[in-house]
Amino acid sequence: MFRVFLKLGLTAFGGPIAHLGYFREELVQRRRWIDEAGYADLVALCQFLPGPASSQVGFALGLLRGGGLLGGLAAWAAFTLPSALALLAFALSAGALSGPWAAAVLHGLKLVAVAVVAQALWGMARSLTPDRPRAGIAVAALMGVVLLPGAVGQALAIALGAAAGLLLCRAGAGPADGTARPAGTLRVPVSRRAGAAALLVFALLLALLLLGPALLAPGFGGQGLALFEAFARAGALVFGGGHVVLPLLQAEVVGPGWIDPAGFLAGYGAAQAVPGPLFTVAAYLGAAVGPAPHGLPGAAIALVAIFLPGLLLVYGALPFWHGLRARPRAQAAMRGANAAVVGLLGAALYDPVWIGAVGNARDFAVAVLAFCLLTVGRVPPWIVVLVTAAGGVALSWA
Repeated sequence: MFRVFLKLGLTAFGGPIAHLGYFREELVQRRRWIDEAGYADLVALCQFLPGPASSQVGFALGLLRGGGLLGGLAAWAAFTLPSALALLAFALSAGALSGPWAAAVLHGLKLVAVAVVAQALWGMARSLTPDRPRAGIAVAALMGVVLLPGAVGQALAIALGAAAGLLLCRAGAGPADGTARPAGTLRVPVSRRAGAAALLVFALLLALLLLGPALLAPGFGGQGLALFEAFARAGALVFGGGHVVLPLLQAEVVGPGWIDPAGFLAGYGAAQAVPGPLFTVAAYLGAAVGPAPHGLPGAAIALVAIFLPGLLLVYGALPFWHGLRARPRAQAAMRGANAAVVGLLGAALYDPVWIGAVGNARDFAVAVLAFCLLTVGRVPPWIVVLVTAAGGVALSWA
């Protein structure tokens, strides 16, 4: 489990939406650890929950395949450590990812994200929107998140997709994708009692985080506790994935003067150039903050704190999610929610992936080449990453 997710952690460039594409390519299509509908169910669940969606999906896949918490933690650690260590090294060194070469490589990595998301959208659309009602739900979800961008629009689109599924996708008693497989394919190795305990711990943690500045920090723990509170609060309250957490983190670490705005933006820029989850920018910020603890201890505190709430939520919600999706009405709702996820992917392919990467015809040509390498040539994603990064450098010379 650690080895497979370490490979993903070293090669999964492009942000949370692209990460879902990498997971699908490696674990659904190549290794067949989970079927398409089960994977879409996990994605829909993690889109509902606060926290880093791609890391939560990876943690859930580790739980399911690894047979319990140890598998989930191995998957999370392997996917997280490469980018966390890279950003820690960046914080501890005077070097910076700047200059024309670094900008060109970063541009190439944005282009490969276009290809990965397009590949994921193509594959999921064929399996999860095979009829007119579900295709209509996907289009409506896409239009909804375009008109109401942000985390609220995404959550609302999935909720409305589930409601539409209850009305439009109730034919048959099959699973969420409409294929003939028995209910209960996702065998979650977490008991309901353990799940309820995890949800209770999350609720208590959230209450302490909201009251912590008034009750805890003045009394004990000092700066180390304040650092944990700041990053855990951001991880517990953010919906919509990595980029959404940045304003919260800015308020937590720039507001009190722990780091200056220029240093904060430098860490954000560095996080764009490394693989893995954007939440690992916490490792950079924890190492770079002014008051102690900083360096390696600060990075470790910040990294654990920002991921802990989201992982607790996934662990607690999975056993109840499995029971709901075995019911016919829940299956119909999941058909609609899965179709809405396709719409979200379609919207994300345009913004931020397409408009953030493709600026001219040459960019478009490189993105199409990467897409063909992935879909027609079946080239491993990490090789496509290298080719497209080299393409970004070549474009900078043209």
